[in-house]
Amino acid sequence: MEDWAEIRRLHRAERMPIKAIARKLSVARNTVRAALAADGPPRYSRPVKGSLVDAVEPLVREQLRLDATMPATVIAQRIGWTRSITILKDRIRLIRPEYLGLDPADRIEYAAGDTAQCDLWFPDAVIGRSGMRSCRCWS
Repeated sequence: MEDWAEIRRLHRAERMPIKAIARKLSVARNTVRAALAADGPPRYSRPVKGSLVDAVEPLVREQLRLDATMPATVIAQRIGWTRSITILKDRIRLIRPEYLGLDPADRIEYAAGDTAQCDLWFPDAVIGRSGMRSCRCWS
């Protein structure tokens, strides 16, 4: 990351040629050219690999269609899962809400600013000159 920034600074601000930058930073000239041609800083990335559960996901979905509350261990037995139960449970945890119905006792959540509460305040009546307020107490 630092080399990328330094290469661009040397080339743009100090007008240093590619060969001189490569010699000064001890990198290849093609590395300097690649850093100058790049839109942004270098970023590590690797291709996304599929999960073992991808192959059996249709079977899991079929079991959840039958009973959305079926435990993951029972689903594993029914589909013949022989691998680690943890990755299967994680996927089932993501998929299960699609098959569960709406819970009538579910919490209502609001984003900040969606609702407001306005409480009205009615002060007690003032009695006499002393400014004493009446008390609304129930016995």
